[in-house]
Amino acid sequence: MYQWIVATVAGMGLGSYTSFVVGVVYLIVGIALGALLLLFIRWPLAGIIAKMNANRKILSVEVLLDKGVFKKAANIAVPAVLYFFLADMAVESVFLKKIADTVGVIAVLMALGVCITATGAVYGAWEVSKAYPIRGILQVAKIAAFIIAGIIIVSIFAEKNPVMLLGGIGAMTAILTIVFRDAILGFIAGIQLTTSGMIRIGDVIELPKHQTHGKVVDLSLMTVTVENHDKTISSIPAYTLVSDSFLNWRGMTEAGARRIKRCLYIDATGVCVCDDAMIAKFKKIALLKEYVDRRQASIERFNKRLGYDLSEKTNGRRMTNIGVFRAYILAYLKQFPGVRQDMTLVVRQLESGERGIPMEIYAYANTAVLAEYEGIQSDIFDHLYAVISEFGLRLYQNPSSNDIWNMCNSGGKNVADGVLPSSPAKTPRKPRPPQSRPRRSRRA
Repeated sequence: MYQWIVATVAGMGLGSYTSFVVGVVYLIVGIALGALLLLFIRWPLAGIIAKMNANRKILSVEVLLDKGVFKKAANIAVPAVLYFFLADMAVESVFLKKIADTVGVIAVLMALGVCITATGAVYGAWEVSKAYPIRGILQVAKIAAFIIAGIIIVSIFAEKNPVMLLGGIGAMTAILTIVFRDAILGFIAGIQLTTSGMIRIGDVIELPKHQTHGKVVDLSLMTVTVENHDKTISSIPAYTLVSDSFLNWRGMTEAGARRIKRCLYIDATGVCVCDDAMIAKFKKIALLKEYVDRRQASIERFNKRLGYDLSEKTNGRRMTNIGVFRAYILAYLKQFPGVRQDMTLVVRQLESGERGIPMEIYAYANTAVLAEYEGIQSDIFDHLYAVISEFGLRLYQNPSSNDIWNMCNSGGKNVADGVLPSSPAKTPRKPRPPQSRPRRSRRA
């Protein structure tokens, strides 16, 4: 075919441009044939393998199909056809042959990279991967493959032996590593950040160590630019994000939910066992009627089975006002429109301390927008602050300076009124009469 193209182009009378035109035409023909071969191999190959694995459901084959390994491997057909066609060309087409070799190396590198990724996906599905992860090893393998491919491409254009080129590069690497240590570390860290998906443009990240909390506006191989919430700009080296820990809020944004985790501090002196009047009052609350009936029936069956004397409060099981209040909070959150019901929803009592009994609410708002989230959270706690007194409970609050001043100037008010009584007036003591002391005799 090459001789026919040369004869056809020579008959056009192009003179000195004949060789160039022949090379271009031959190259176009090779690329077209390679593309056709790729079209006939790439899609049918993946389809045939998928049909063969439809019944067996082999995990490794499914992962290879999902990662596109067979499609990437089929790309090698294009440089193979180009190399076959360019092998018959004259000496002046050496540059085109180098391009074909380079394209072949890149195609093999892409297929190898996808195979390494697929290997990690298959290994990650096994239980042993939790104890012995190999992600770091696979990343090193990818970097090594890129370095080797780069050396081969350079050796193709330089027409040098890759082994000799590798020796010369190794001698220079030691010097470059010492001189450009920070730049190399930043470059590698930038590649790791972009390839692993740890950070993307638009993510909200937080680095307490660097006092940075805001949205990523630019991501390069050397630095990450963050616009803080106060509109200041922080430029963080990429190596810092790899070596130090940081917080990425992307998961919250993608989930469309934001966590509510806050405590109500209840005064322990208000906790008591529910009497009949309190139980009757709680039954009138729509959110508690079903709970109180069910709970009361369960307690009565338990106490009757064990034959407790219920005239004493310490005998048997009892309902408490703090327990009923906890059930009320949970029922209130389950019907609140701003709370996600498909995510964790817990109302729990934490260990009591000097600030009283913490009653923690752990839930998720159905929005990730800060203003809407704060509104939902405030509405929940506004309601709970207002109704807690209906359960005979009080919120704990440290006394302020005004409270202390009122206690010191309360006069004769009772302690039950919230202030301390004034101390009784002390009767003044009578002065003691002067006592006469005997005179001492002087010695002569």
